[in-house]
Amino acid sequence: MSVELRRLMARAEGLLARLERLMPADVDVDWSAIAFRWRKRGGRGRLEAVRHIAPIALDNLRNIDRQRDVIERNTRQFVAGRTANNVLLTGARGTGKSSLIKACLNAHAADGLRLIEVDKSDLVDLPDIVDLVASRPERFVLFCDDLSFEEGESSYKALKVALDGSIAAQSDNVLIYATSNRRHLMPEQMKDNLATRHVDGGDGNVEIHPADVVEEKISLSERFGLWVSFHPFRQGEYLAVVDEWMRHYGCPAAEVEAARGDALRWALERGSRSGRVAHQFARDWAGRRER
Repeated sequence: MSVELRRLMARAEGLLARLERLMPADVDVDWSAIAFRWRKRGGRGRLEAVRHIAPIALDNLRNIDRQRDVIERNTRQFVAGRTANNVLLTGARGTGKSSLIKACLNAHAADGLRLIEVDKSDLVDLPDIVDLVASRPERFVLFCDDLSFEEGESSYKALKVALDGSIAAQSDNVLIYATSNRRHLMPEQMKDNLATRHVDGGDGNVEIHPADVVEEKISLSERFGLWVSFHPFRQGEYLAVVDEWMRHYGCPAAEVEAARGDALRWALERGSRSGRVAHQFARDWAGRRER
């Protein structure tokens, strides 16, 4: 194969790839589903229906009453067609951030709420997803789970623009809910503060001018209208969640009480007292008792 022919083929492949990206997403969507995943194949994205939804209810969630009330209220406003905010849920792992969003979906699906799960790598497609659902009567929450960014990731700026920064207004039937263990979604290092300046105004007041890199790192999280923080469980809170899940799996009260010591050892071995760890213990206990 000649050099000229190889160059021509490479240019043709590049042109085809660009044309694929310009083509609209596959519109053959099963809109009867209540949850979807955005998936890319061959450079094109589409909504894939999720058939089996975690059957978690708002009443199943313990020790996050304040967080539950804030997010459920915001979601209820959104479903009712009133103004509502994009939400960032941050804090300790396993404390119910993702579960709360799934429970809100189950609570309001009958009223038209829908959930679209979007991977971090696909955040550059947010404008395409919004365009795809903009004319639908349902209300869509775009769900980004366990979100964090490293320096220079293109999806970081794509999310900033989607939240607040595009010339186009965000569709009124779309909100973005994101969960993260990092409040500012990006790693924060001591060196970021080295360029911070303190300016004496001469009147006894000192102004603090953060370094540009610090401003950049907090600018994304500030575009979420609601910040909701989750904290590690204390021992009593952890045991209350264990009790809830054990009752959910059909364990009698006496057995729930007897299992508390094992539940604490289970948490100690994992170095965490959280709702996720409590659920895992209850599943293990219930499974062993059914033998």
